[in-house]
Amino acid sequence: MLGIKDFYVFLAASLLLNITPGTDMLYIITRSTSQGRRAGIVSALGIGSGSLVHMTAAALGLSAIFLYSALAYEILKWFGVAYLLYLGIRTLLKKESTLQVRELREESLWKVYRQGVLVNILNPKVALFFLAFLPQFIDPGTSHATLQILFLGGFFNLGGTIINIGVAILFGYLGVRFIQHIWVARIQKWLTGSVFLGLGLNLALSKRQ
Repeated sequence: MLGIKDFYVFLAASLLLNITPGTDMLYIITRSTSQGRRAGIVSALGIGSGSLVHMTAAALGLSAIFLYSALAYEILKWFGVAYLLYLGIRTLLKKESTLQVRELREESLWKVYRQGVLVNILNPKVALFFLAFLPQFIDPGTSHATLQILFLGGFFNLGGTIINIGVAILFGYLGVRFIQHIWVARIQKWLTGSVFLGLGLNLALSKRQ
């Protein structure tokens, strides 16, 4: 499929990473519990729109690196390894804590959407993650690097948006009680940390074709 490597690994990793709470999901939960399911869904769509900016920037930058510089590719690869291993170790070592959901004042749905876009675009961790996550599934020896990155990034973003919409609907009904149980935080910590470490090791062992 477009020369993409380890696509099923990508699918599994994408699912696990998309279901683990982060800054974007916390915003969606907060908006959904404060203003209702519709606002939560709109905020999820805003987050997804913001991710398109990071995805497009990654596609343009990474494709140029793959095409013109083997050395730059190796530097980027080991940056990705270091960043993913750092995220994994930091996640596993941190103390479990429940997500702190605060009350947000009610806003128009258009403003909720724009806030979702900005929450994602202004989060530098999203850009770093795309740069670290996507290269390990790209075959830099083909002429389709840009299409590969756009396909994988779009697939990851679509899956994340669907999950985030589900989260908005769920917490519109349940409120914040479920996610504030300490065992949820413990599962999330070990799941996320293990996935990051696995991705880092997978990238370290991959070879440029």
